Formats: sequence, C-alpha cells, structure tokens
Amino acid sequence: MKFVDEVTIDVAAGHGGAGCASFRREKFIPFGGPDGGDGGRGGSVIAVGDRNLNTLVDFRFSRRHEARNGEPGRGSDQYGAAADDVRLRMPVGTIVTDVTTGEVLGELLAHGQQLVLAKGGDGGFGNLHFKSSTNRAPRQKTPGWPGEQRTVRLELRLLADVGLLGMPNAGKSTLISAVSNARPKVADYPFTTLHPHLGVVRIGPEQSFVIADVPGLIEGAADGAGLGHQFLRHLQRTHLLLHLVDIAPLDESVDPVAQVRALEKELARYDPALRAKPRWLVLNKIDAIDPDRRAALIGSIRRRLRWKAPWFAVSAATHEGCDALMRAVWQHVDAVRRPPAEPVDPRFGPVDPAETP
Repeated sequence: MKFVDEVTIDVAAGHGGAGCASFRREKFIPFGGPDGGDGGRGGSVIAVGDRNLNTLVDFRFSRRHEARNGEPGRGSDQYGAAADDVRLRMPVGTIVTDVTTGEVLGELLAHGQQLVLAKGGDGGFGNLHFKSSTNRAPRQKTPGWPGEQRTVRLELRLLADVGLLGMPNAGKSTLISAVSNARPKVADYPFTTLHPHLGVVRIGPEQSFVIADVPGLIEGAADGAGLGHQFLRHLQRTHLLLHLVDIAPLDESVDPVAQVRALEKELARYDPALRAKPRWLVLNKIDAIDPDRRAALIGSIRRRLRWKAPWFAVSAATHEGCDALMRAVWQHVDAVRRPPAEPVDPRFGPVDPAETP
C-alpha cells in the first residue's frame, strides 16, 4: 500500500428540505387547519479517527464527498426525513485545515473521535410551524437552509512516542527492526527508507511505546533536499528524538560530528520547537570499531560536540547495547505519560490545584 500523508479533498453537506404549506382537507371536517410539516435536515460530512489506518491513500483519487439533501415536508403533519451523514474514516493523527481560510478545523487524536467537516443544512419550516391563535390559516413556509461546502487539506502526523533521526545509512531501519515488530527494508545504499515506519517496542507486561523511523535527512533538507524533509512532521508529536550517528562510515572523509551539527541546523530551520525537543545521541555501528579504540573514539565525539544530554553506544546489527537503550527510553516515556502528582496537604489530603493560591 502506498503511503500518503497529505491530500486535499472537497466536502459538501446536504441542503435542508423545504417546508410544506398544506391544509387538512377531509370530509365533514371544515376548517381543518394547517398540516404542512417541516423539511428534513441535510446530511453532514464527518471525519472519524480509525486506529486501523495509517495512510490517507483512500482519499488520493476520491477527492469529492457529498452528503444527500433532506426530504421536503409533506401534508398530514408529515416531517421530511433527515439525510444520513457521510462518515470518512481517517488515521488517528490527521489534522484537518480549511484551505480557503487556513483555519485548523481540528485534529483526530483518538480512535472513534469525530470531527464535523461540513454541517448539513436545517430543514425549512412548514406552515404548521407558524400556526397561532391569531394566525389560524398561515400560508408561510421556508426553504431549507444550505449545507456547508469547503475544501480541506488532510495532513497526517503519525502518533509515536519516540522518533529516529539521522543521516541516510545511519542504521535507523536496522535499529527499529531489532527492537520492535517493524520490518522496514534494509540495504547498503542511501534512502532505502522511502516512507515512515512505526514499530511497537515491548519492555514488559503493559510496558510498551511506539517508535517511528523516517527517511534519512541530508544537509539542505529544510530547503527540500532529499526525502526526509517531507516526513519531518511525523516527529513533531514525539516525546523524544534518538539521533543516530554512524561512527564507522565507509567513507573515511565523513565526519560524524559534522553530520550531527548539520542536522541540528536543519531541525532549527524546519521547526525550532522540533529542535528544542529532548534528543539523545545514539552512536551506532560500534561493532565495526576495534574494541581497543572504541572508547577513545566515542570520547572524542562527545568532547567535540560538548554533548551533555544522555548518550548511548549501540550496534543495531548485533543488538549490543539496544536493550539498555530501550529501557532508558521507556523510563523517559513513562515519566512523560504519567500525570503530575496532585499537591497534598498532610492535614486534609489531596488539594484541588484550582484552589491553590
């Protein structure tokens, strides 16, 4: 299945049915009075979050979605039937934006969450609606209200706790396949990963988190170079970034420290908030370094970067160090997920934060 994370569609809600102007006409019942019913409501177009979907490919060639109009009212006190709503299933993490105004209509952040994209028009009033003690034979009726129409942009941002960041061939796909159930393509050439992959890392019973692998970034990504800039949005919802660095590149002229600094600049240019996220350094492919000079090389990289955040040395190919890394990541993710503790008064127990001066 092709991965699609951005698409534009047209949505049109149904119009409300017109009201009816009618009078009761039966034998032996003179002056039967008004009996025209109201029109039915038009159908709405509603987006529904579905955790079983991970792409917007269903909307790539189905660009217009219309709901039906409500039925008009009829005589004999019959109201028109409301039209059925059109429900569009979308992946959890989809952001809906009005193309014309630029307004963000909402985000689908949970399974089953609903968002009205276009509201159906209300039905018109029949003359039964206008009956009163002073207007016993009303002939007024109103047409149905029009339904909303708009063009919306759907943008998918994957919901993941941890994101993998790095240059092409840094070993991101190998790492995610080593620690999770994801099985991305792994090869010895750049840009093997063409679209994001999600994997679930299980540390123990009821201890798991979601990790995302996006295509590798290169210098100039913020200006559109390479592939990774197209998928950086999928890292914006993560709690932690793992910056993978190949410390044993095949080309000896490649400097791992220069690569780290280049990607830091690209993150800042793309989104300063993304650059400010917690980011840990993961020095990968230590199996390709002689154990006698491994510690010296790692120390040199850390000193040149002046790295103060947590760092790990791993080998995704041999799984060395991966278990310790994932357990540390789980502790960080669990701390972020855990709600803040309520202030406690030793005399009276928990205190409502709203009442705290």
